[in-house]
Parts: sequence; structure tokens; C-alpha cells
Amino acid sequence: MQKNIKILLASDIFDPADRVLSDYFTVVDLPEDAAGIDVVLREHGAEIKGIAVRRRKIDADMIQRLPALEIISSFSAGLERVDLVAAAARDIIVCNTSKALAEDVADMALFLLMATARNLVNAHNFVRDGRWLDGKFPLGRSVGSLKVGIVGLGHIGLCLARRLDGIGSEIAYFGPRKKSEPYLYFSDIHKISDWADALVLCCPGGAATHHLIDQSVMQRLGPEGLVVNIARGSVIDGQALIAALKNGTLAGAGLDVFENEPKVPEELRGSDRVALMPHLGSATKETRKAMSDTMIKALVEHFHAS
Repeated sequence: MQKNIKILLASDIFDPADRVLSDYFTVVDLPEDAAGIDVVLREHGAEIKGIAVRRRKIDADMIQRLPALEIISSFSAGLERVDLVAAAARDIIVCNTSKALAEDVADMALFLLMATARNLVNAHNFVRDGRWLDGKFPLGRSVGSLKVGIVGLGHIGLCLARRLDGIGSEIAYFGPRKKSEPYLYFSDIHKISDWADALVLCCPGGAATHHLIDQSVMQRLGPEGLVVNIARGSVIDGQALIAALKNGTLAGAGLDVFENEPKVPEELRGSDRVALMPHLGSATKETRKAMSDTMIKALVEHFHAS
């Protein structure tokens, strides 16, 4: 037990993670309102040594107001809400739970790829609406026949690649550096788009990947091309995607994330070229429990070792 150590609970995590944290540490809840935040930081900021966070921005100002801070543990795949530069300047450890959620998010990516390639959402509605009585549903494409470009071969991208290996898809990946995995590597997003039948986005969000998938990428994929996004909504230029689907530059898209979710543009909601999910990539009981355990373990092990 490390009850003498204060942890800032910057947002609700996942029941029972909030209660489990209290078994190990003295937990200080961070309110939503600015006035309440200011009070908490004035009263406890000097003693806060760790942060547990889910959907809250941890910016440079907050980091500056926590002089004893040693670690930020985020219940998430990405870290775009944490000011990593400010944390690094103070040698603050920043960790997330991307490995714990990789398998379920890879499942979602594969499902959305299948849904777009085989047009499964429209096929479902074809039967539900009684239209099967009047005709046949059009042919889709075999996922095993596709050349799939994975944008970001991290924990999630690698889990997806192993699933696609089993199906027989040809696989390549794009990222900032070549890895030791046995897949074709592209260092240029345009070149992998020329090569691929489908792009599956598994990369982090943030400034480095903002609108990485733009009009030029979609044009290179071509009118039979598919895009699947289980990364962050900001990775795709949303207006360019809407235009590409409308004018036939792309065949389809499978989306679990959106730029301004839960607000999804009507053009996407109304398009029969799109399979839509409400950000469900890691949304299973088992994975959310594993994410909670991973987030807490990072804090416990850090302070046990220090």
C-alpha cells in the first residue's frame, strides 16, 4: 500500500478502477469546472505525484502546477491529450494502455474492412427491409484478395496484420521507421496508397498525423479503394472523405472514429458507402478491465520501485 502518495484522478476511468486506485493511493478527484480545478490544484498540487486519466487534457499549465508529478498513466490507446513535450522536459513518465486493447481494436478493424469490402451493412438492410424478395444483392470483394496497407504498425497494427495473414491478404505498412516484421514497408503515404486496395489506419492521433489521409491519398487509392479508421478521427480529412465517397473517388469507408464525435456529419450517416461504429474498438468488458488493470499497475509498480 502507498496511501501516503497522492494520485490525481483527472477523469472517471472505468468502474471499479476508481475504487481500486483508492486501495493503493490517496486519490484526489479533479472537478470539471475551472474554479473547482483551481481549488484542487491549490490545495493538493504540491503533493500530487501521479495522474490517472482517461478523456481529460493534461496540458503544460497543469503539469507546471504539479511540481512533484512523476508519472501520468492514461486509460487510452493514444496520448494526444497529454502535453508530451512538457512532460519530457520534467522527466515525467507517460504511459498508456495500447497493448491491453490491441486485440479487440484489431478485431474491429478487420470487421470494418470486411463490412466495407463485402458491403455487409447494406446487405443486412437488404434482408431486413424485405428487398431480398425482389432481387439479388450485388457481389462484394474478397478480403483475402486485397492488398492492405496498415498505417501504423504498433500494437494494434501488428495484431491486425496477423489476422490478415490468416485470411491471405497481401500486407504492407507505413510508418516513421521500418520494423523487423516480415511485411513490405513504405516510408511515403502516397506510395503505399498507390500500392494498396485498402488502407487501415492504426496510427496515433495528434499533429503529426492530422489529416494524413487527404484528397491526394484518396485519389491514389482510386475508385475501388477502401479506407478503414480505428485510429483517431483527425487522421482523415473529413470533408475530403465526404467528397471522395460522393463523387466515387473511393468505393467505401469503415469508420469507428470521427473528428467531432459523437457528432457525425449527415453526409456520412446517409451514405450507403460507409459502415459506421460509435467508437467501439476497445468496448468489451474484458478489454476495459484489462485497460484498468494496466493503468493501475503502471502507477503501483512505479511507486513501488521508487
